[in-house]
Amino acid sequence: MWYAFLDIFFFVFHTAFTLFNITGWIFPRTRKWNLVTLLLTGCSWFVLGIWFGWGYCPCTDWHYAVRRELGYQDPRGSYIHFLLLELTGIDLDTQLVDNATLVVFVISLGLSLWLNLRNRIKI
Repeated sequence: MWYAFLDIFFFVFHTAFTLFNITGWIFPRTRKWNLVTLLLTGCSWFVLGIWFGWGYCPCTDWHYAVRRELGYQDPRGSYIHFLLLELTGIDLDTQLVDNATLVVFVISLGLSLWLNLRNRIKI
């Protein structure tokens, strides 16, 4: 019961976090928090990634551990690959998904940095 709740929680939370990373820079009221979440994501991927593998995400790690307890096979690839597979049933090439994820991350981070700095200079 507890693991089933955690599976749903991680699915909703991690998906919402990911969508916020992608779109949070759009709204002036959320830009600072968006920059924080993007920097946390980047630190996870590129700093923790030194020890745990590039692109490492604790949230993904915890979610996959919960799913293993529920009897699911370990998903291959990233959380984004898992999410796309779960939502669409389409098993895209993992390298394609990873590359697209990195491009979207870099664009989102660039836009967030630019808009946050632009707003800071105006004040």
